[in-house]
Amino acid sequence: MTTTRKLTGRARKAVLLVHVLSSAAWLGIDLALGILVVVALSTEDATTAAIAVQSIDIFAIWPMFGASAVCMVSGVVLGLGSKYGLVKYWWVAIKLFMNIGMSLLIAFALRPGVDEAAEIGRRMMAGDQAAAIPSDLMYPVVVAPTLLLFAYVLSVFKPWGRIRKPAQPVKRERDLVGAV
Repeated sequence: MTTTRKLTGRARKAVLLVHVLSSAAWLGIDLALGILVVVALSTEDATTAAIAVQSIDIFAIWPMFGASAVCMVSGVVLGLGSKYGLVKYWWVAIKLFMNIGMSLLIAFALRPGVDEAAEIGRRMMAGDQAAAIPSDLMYPVVVAPTLLLFAYVLSVFKPWGRIRKPAQPVKRERDLVGAV
């Protein structure tokens, strides 16, 4: 039988604080990304659009990935060191799955799109009239904050209960014979 080491109250609060702050930073970076994308796609001024898109390249990927990684690590520590476990409850498992998936999307799907958009921004600043900002930058701006807000809801309401119910103790036949 393996025993899990539970976090002390103070340690749990410290890790929880890191978890909450990293998820808030992640959401904040996503919202700032959204503002820049909306500005870039909605403005008539090519210079403003170019600067907005180039700004995305400066801060969006690595700070966002860093926040997601800190959020994931602190969440795993909380899961392993608390009564909720890492995959005992649906809400924890779903949050873990979402975090892993979103972190991979940041690194492998968003990064190339942001790099491409930044290059388009540089071309726009150089006066290239054919350069146009891709509208598919709107997808992560809508999807990511929605998923992060869903994760917040899961954290607060903790729906759906355990993944598997704990096993009930089995009454031995000897215990029943002794009761007769």
